[in-house]
Order: sequence, then structure tokens, then C-alpha cells
Amino acid sequence: MSDGSAIEWTDATWNPVRGCVKVSPGCKHCYAETFAERWRGIPNHPYGQGFDLRLVPEKLDEPLGWRRPRRIFVNSMSDLFQDGVPAEFVQRVFETMRRADWHSYQVLTKRGERMRDLVAALPPHLVRLPQIWLGVSVEDRKYGLPRITELRDTPAAVRFLSIEPLLEDVGELDLSGIHWVIVGGESGPRARPMEKPWVRSIHRQCREQDVPFFFKQWGGVQKSKTGRKLDGRTYNQFPQPLPVPRPAPRRPSRLTVIDDATAEE
Repeated sequence: MSDGSAIEWTDATWNPVRGCVKVSPGCKHCYAETFAERWRGIPNHPYGQGFDLRLVPEKLDEPLGWRRPRRIFVNSMSDLFQDGVPAEFVQRVFETMRRADWHSYQVLTKRGERMRDLVAALPPHLVRLPQIWLGVSVEDRKYGLPRITELRDTPAAVRFLSIEPLLEDVGELDLSGIHWVIVGGESGPRARPMEKPWVRSIHRQCREQDVPFFFKQWGGVQKSKTGRKLDGRTYNQFPQPLPVPRPAPRRPSRLTVIDDATAEE
């Protein structure tokens, strides 16, 4: 696990799975693949096998050792719901998230259909837990929009969209059953452009449908220069279940919205 993540919408990362296979245009310039392949062939390195799929069972219990509550991005270097990850291993990840319930877990996938099917087949005590946030990537209309329906059909207490990299105008969105939306542009030397009207449209729809909105970045070749402000504001809204102290009390959690949006002076 890595604490102090540079990803704006999380606090830490946890990777019991490493490596992945590209499935859509959003994967074209995968940051995780670029990072992992730097270390291919280096003995005893965590990414000595590059971006090849690898299960890491010795990391399954790591969140249990983190006493301070965190938002944890699950498998920032992979996709938990890719075909090569057995259903039994997915269940073990969910068991850890159930046990370490003082954290919030952000599980993001481009395999919405498999996520829906595997989560629906989990034991009831692992389904709809408030600390487990399930999300899908939405980069365009062809590949991204169908995932929203698959997510909506997935049993979950918190559902979110990561509309990043946003590659085109995705049009009007039905955000019913969605609790959070992240938007961001692609970054790096080969970054594909993101247009301001596309972002404004999604923000408007989130506002109209009362969905928390997080604007991650404009991206581009030098994302530090393009920044994170949309029309003079920084949007840091989160869906946040009330923290559950350890040991976890057995009572229902309610969902609140934390809004850290700030206006430019």
C-alpha cells in the first residue's frame, strides 16, 4: 500500500492485483503500464514482470494495519474485475474491505459487466457495505456510457463515475443511482485534448441531478500549469459515509456530501 497518493481524489493506494489488459480507448496511454514496464526484468522488484497480470495475496491484509481512516484507491495499478482475476480472489478483497471498515474503498473498473455479475454473486454480508464505493470509467460514448448502466445494475451503497480521460462530449447523462462524478483530462506527452464545454456540460448535469462533482485536472503535457480550476473554482466534492471507528459499531451508516469547493479570490 502507498500512503500520500498524488491522485487528488484519494488518500492511499492498495494493489493486491498488478497488471492489466487494455480494453478501450481510455487505456491507450495507461500511466500504470508505463510505470510498470520500466521495471520489467529487474529481479525481486514488485514490477519485475512489467504489466503482466499478477495476484499478490500477501498484500490482501494490508488495510487492516492502517489505523487512521483513509480513502483507499483499490488496484490503482490494475483492474480487480478483469477476466484473469478469479472470483474467489475478488471475494477475498471484499472480505478485507469488510473487516477494515474504518476506511473507504474506491474500486474502479472498465469491466462493468463482470463487476455487476461478480458482486451480485458475493455472499450477502459483503454486498452494499457503505465503505465500499464501486465505480466505472467513462471516457467516451461508445465504450463508457454502457458502463453506467452496468454500474447502476450493480448492488452497491456508493456508485461513482470516473470520467477520465474525457475524450469527447458524452452528451446527456442519466445519473440516477450514481453518488459521485469525477472528471479529468488526459496528461502526459501524448495527451489527447479535453474541451471546456464537455466539462461544463457534465458539471451542469451533476448540479441539476444533485450529484457531488470532483474536477481532477485539465491535463495536457504540463498538467501543473493547466491546473484544476473550472471557471475560477476548484471542485472537491465527495460522497462520504460517516466514519466508522474501530471496532465498528453495528449500526446503519448514512451518506453525507462533503463539499470543499472554493472560489478564486
